[in-house]
Amino acid sequence: MSLFKDKVLLITGGTGSFGNAVLNRFLKTDIGEIRIFSRDEKKQDDMRHDFQARMPEVANKIKFYIGDVRNKSTLKYAMKGVDYVFHAAALKQVPSCEFFPMEAVKTNVIGTDNTLDAAIDAGVKCVICLSTDKAAYPINAMGITKAVEEKIAVAKSRLSGDTKICCTRYGNVMCSRGSVIPLWIDQIRKGNPITITEPSMTRFIMSLEEAVDLVLFAFENGKNGDILVQKAPACTIQTQAEAVVELFKHQAPAEPEIRVIGIRHGEKMYETLLTKEEAAKAIDMGNFYAVPADNRDLNYDKYFKDGDTKRAMIEEFNSNNTKRLNLTETKEKIASLTYIQNELNGIPNLV
Repeated sequence: MSLFKDKVLLITGGTGSFGNAVLNRFLKTDIGEIRIFSRDEKKQDDMRHDFQARMPEVANKIKFYIGDVRNKSTLKYAMKGVDYVFHAAALKQVPSCEFFPMEAVKTNVIGTDNTLDAAIDAGVKCVICLSTDKAAYPINAMGITKAVEEKIAVAKSRLSGDTKICCTRYGNVMCSRGSVIPLWIDQIRKGNPITITEPSMTRFIMSLEEAVDLVLFAFENGKNGDILVQKAPACTIQTQAEAVVELFKHQAPAEPEIRVIGIRHGEKMYETLLTKEEAAKAIDMGNFYAVPADNRDLNYDKYFKDGDTKRAMIEEFNSNNTKRLNLTETKEKIASLTYIQNELNGIPNLV
């Protein structure tokens, strides 16, 4: 953690699952200060008390800032003296963004623009923006606004001076706030049917720890304007539901039933982490891909004669052509999560 020694890190939307995971990872290191920026004082108070109870010797490293990424003045105040920013604030629920798309625009688009402007003005060394697989070939309001977030980040990177700006794009983060596994566990315990949308639907799956790993990889290895992607595995929704049933059926009052309720507003049958166009220029970095920024200028006349012949030969990277986990593999991956271990052992989870 020498890169973070005595440094100040700000996390927008920091009371969410990602912010909690970062605190658990960083708080006992030599980092100087972690600022939690969010608009919900209740979640901040819960987080403050949780870390004071669990890590009293280092909890004083956490500083809380009430504000909203929609309000640039609150960001400017929180950015003073900050070295690094993890921009996690977002509206992430597909159905709610479908019904209230302008709210998604205000947070995911305008909020990102405000965050990057404030970071550049404050001389922040590096900003990592968290994105989603739904930004690739987007069909729903959430994905469209996150795609615009990425475009804003790449555009800002061209003029950001000494501030490095990168995006990380990843699939479903298991057991994050608002995700489906905690809902299924609750349904099992109450004796209700587990509800799934479409059994054959595939989704990338990763843990919160892997999400933090991706952000750290981007921080250390990404170049200005890069979009970084983890080579995540995937499984069907049916397989994921069956794995959760096997893990928690002993807590159910009756044998759990899996009930298909149909695809929700704005959902895809599979998700894409790299489009075909991005795959043509992506750099293979082992467990990750990096998509470099297109830094050509607006004089497109220079490019009329030279096309990209290899683009047509390269497939996109999606949840149907990545490694597909079977039931045993999916169950093992889910069972390894700290959230799941806590739930199995009766330990409360904050998120």
